[in-house]
Amino acid sequence: MMDKRWKQLGEVLVNYSTAVKPGERVMIAMVEPETYPLVQATYEAAVKAGAYPQVQFLSERLRHSLLKYGNDDQLSWVPEIEAYGMEWADVYIGLRGAHNLYELADVSTEALAKNQVAMGKISTLRWQKTRWVLSRVPNESFAQQAQTDLETIMDMYFDACLLDWPKYAEEWQAMAKRLEGMSDVRIVGKGTDLRFSVEGRKWLTFDGKINMPDGEIFTAPVNRSLNGYIYFENPGVLSGRLMYDIRLEWKDGRLVDATSSTNQDYLRKIVSSDEGASLLGEFAFGTNPYVNRFTNDILIDEKIGGTIHIALGRAYPECGGVNQSAIHWDIVKDLRDEGGVIIDGKTVLENGKLTI
Repeated sequence: MMDKRWKQLGEVLVNYSTAVKPGERVMIAMVEPETYPLVQATYEAAVKAGAYPQVQFLSERLRHSLLKYGNDDQLSWVPEIEAYGMEWADVYIGLRGAHNLYELADVSTEALAKNQVAMGKISTLRWQKTRWVLSRVPNESFAQQAQTDLETIMDMYFDACLLDWPKYAEEWQAMAKRLEGMSDVRIVGKGTDLRFSVEGRKWLTFDGKINMPDGEIFTAPVNRSLNGYIYFENPGVLSGRLMYDIRLEWKDGRLVDATSSTNQDYLRKIVSSDEGASLLGEFAFGTNPYVNRFTNDILIDEKIGGTIHIALGRAYPECGGVNQSAIHWDIVKDLRDEGGVIIDGKTVLENGKLTI
């Protein structure tokens, strides 16, 4: 018997997150077999909304075969059908099942970095061409990487997804409005003193329309103003590579140092993958009150209330951001126990508490 929360979430994704209209074309990306209950619920909700849903199956295990045995042309290949799906669809709903975090452990750094650029182009098409929402759907593998049991992680997931979204959206939008007109940001904390301007940029919210679970107040830094350094207590994760103890340093808008205690070669390949990859596309506060533990998955971790994150690469133009890149890689800094954010001399986040 299907857990009724799957149906509730499918209805949220279709009727709230993407607001599907009669006659629209909906691409549902089913990533890993374990997502089937949510795929079924989402498909049913799309049909009831009068839409034309299609389901596409993807898997990190399939990607592993490409990365391990593909030649350079295959690794750089942008899959035509997947790219066409972004052109075809009015709405894209990506249901990304968890997988073994070390699925790609035997893949070379060079192959992974090359393919990451190709996948970034698919991501850019989704962002440019569709209304979209993504969800990381937990399973047993996900519970293991979060270092907890499946029931605990599923309860956190559903609690964080099934919020009273209009209520929280109103609250977060009011906070974003109070940040308008502020300019000089300073992040302080363990191994961190980073400054940049957001003058002329807009503050916006992610409130159930883009990711699920959601919860962010975000903007785009002015990259020429970047000065200082930032250290991350928890690993940055990209394509199954965990990079512990990441430290990034900028001087006058130029990245001058990028180190990590693991997979440093991969980190440096990513930040040099194109001109915009070493700069910031986003700065954000995590605001979801029910996401309360690190899971080593950025789609979940960036929503943790009391944290902040930056994204290397592509900026959101809605904020006034201009940085362009094939990547958009979020990395979370935990400020719940130490540190804070100061804007125009006023403390707006201290020890995990927003005071906007």
